[in-house]
Amino acid sequence: MSSESPNTTPSPPKHFRAALVALVLVAVAFIVGLMPRLRARSALAAETRELALPTVAVVSPTPGKPVISPPLPAEIKPWIEAPIYARASGFLKRWLVDLGARVEAGQLLAEIETPELDQELERARHQLAEAEAALALSKTTAERYTELLKTASVSEQETAEKQADFTLKTATVQAARANVRRLEELRGFARVSAPFAGVINARLVDVGDLVSASGSKELFRLAQTDKLRVYVRVPQAQAAGIAPGQKAELLIPEMPNRVFTGTVARTAGAISPDSRTLLTEIEVDNSRGELLAGSFGQVRFIEARKSPPLTLPGNTLLFRAEGPQVGIVLADGKVELRSVKLGRDFGATVEILGGVSTNDRVMLNPPDSLADGAKVRVAAPASTDTGQAGKTK
Repeated sequence: MSSESPNTTPSPPKHFRAALVALVLVAVAFIVGLMPRLRARSALAAETRELALPTVAVVSPTPGKPVISPPLPAEIKPWIEAPIYARASGFLKRWLVDLGARVEAGQLLAEIETPELDQELERARHQLAEAEAALALSKTTAERYTELLKTASVSEQETAEKQADFTLKTATVQAARANVRRLEELRGFARVSAPFAGVINARLVDVGDLVSASGSKELFRLAQTDKLRVYVRVPQAQAAGIAPGQKAELLIPEMPNRVFTGTVARTAGAISPDSRTLLTEIEVDNSRGELLAGSFGQVRFIEARKSPPLTLPGNTLLFRAEGPQVGIVLADGKVELRSVKLGRDFGATVEILGGVSTNDRVMLNPPDSLADGAKVRVAAPASTDTGQAGKTK
């Protein structure tokens, strides 16, 4: 009788366990070998998709630089210039300032001896005294006749005549006083004073010269040169770009290394029919006295635009039936075709008056077949060091 239990399961054979272990090892080896291939295939597919996108270079619009016009001939004038004439007739007694003297407003320039005016003033004063004496007598008489009329001692006709005589004498005194004041004012013009502060540019009289109040002989010429007026005639083609407040540069042939800055003060507001130019006045500071009034110079105008138009390279434009367009690369890599308004053509760059901003990324050399919504890849900016290393190699 056997000692083994009838329910005991026999152990699997050894060759079956070996086969199972071999199968597991093969599966592990297959998986280990397959994973790198899958990763490589995925990377290859991603690289293929990446390389399938066209690589483009982009540029952002930049503000244009101020445009300087060609030099135009200009004439430099004093800020204020006036000839000084005599207001009283006589002989020049003395002059106190000479050529090149700097004077203040109200400063005495010369004195005129006026014997005839002095005699006329003396006579006018005597006539005033005579008129005042006659007025005093007429007043007393008129008051007396008014009192006598109350007692019927005089007639009303006589009283009225005395009152009228008093009124007449009053008017005579007033006229005499006005004549004296006029002559006194004329006598004050014997002292020739400066009407404003400036520099004496000319002295045209000397002691003993006969001067007349008619203005036939100029005594002095006074000019204020701390600030200058520069007059330039702008051709009609450039006149539209001139506006008050615009900056301008003044060039002097004798000072080739100096540039003086001025501001457009005003224009004539109309084109001259003779020369087809716009007369323009420019204010230039001359507090240091470096510029001489009456000189010849040249003026260059600088554009007075607070926000100059943007510019783009000429190779960013697409010319189609819809008009000029540019390709804007958006953040997701898609292209947006955008119409732009062109300004002046500077050759390498073009002025853009509307349609883009400084934050836009504009494609360089866009293909003619570029469509709205196309996907592109933006090229990384080239490193300066890398470029120099390539040149060195």
